[in-house]
Amino acid sequence: MNGDDGNRRTGERGPDEDAFADALLEEELRQVAAVLDPVPAELVQTALEAFALHDLDTRLAELTFDSLVDALPVRGVVDAPRMLTFRSGEVTVDVEVTGEGLIGQVLPPQSVRIEVLGGPAAVRPVTADTLGRFTSDTPPAGPFALRLRTGAEVIVTEWLRA
Repeated sequence: MNGDDGNRRTGERGPDEDAFADALLEEELRQVAAVLDPVPAELVQTALEAFALHDLDTRLAELTFDSLVDALPVRGVVDAPRMLTFRSGEVTVDVEVTGEGLIGQVLPPQSVRIEVLGGPAAVRPVTADTLGRFTSDTPPAGPFALRLRTGAEVIVTEWLRA
C-alpha cells in the first residue's frame, strides 16, 4: 500500500493534529516568554495607543470620566456597571460596561459605526441609531477601545482595561 487510499500509516499525523500541536507549542512558548522576559507595561500601553492611531486622520477621544476613579462608591452595591465618558471636540461618548456587554450613546446624536477594539485581530462592529444609542452583547475582555466612524471623521477612545 502506498498510503493514497485514505488510510494513514501508523505514526503519521493528519493536518488537524499538526495544527493543534503547533498551536499548543506556540501557547507554551508565549507562557515561557511572559515569565522569563515580560513586556514592560509602559511599552504595552504605547503599542496599544500607536495601533489605535494607525489611521493618521484619527482623533483621540480623551477619557473625562471613569466611575472606578471619579465616582463615590455606594454602600451595598456590588458589581456596579462601569461608567465611562470620552470627549473629542464636540463629540461625547458615554459608555456603560457590564458583564453582559456595552451600552452607550454618542452625543450629539448621530448614526455612527462603532468598532469595539480588543487588539489587532479582535474588532466587533456595532452601529449607533439616529439617536446615537448603541449596544454590544460581547463584554470586552482585557484592554479595549472604541473606534467611531462618522461620515466625516474617525475617532478612537483611549485604551482601557475591562
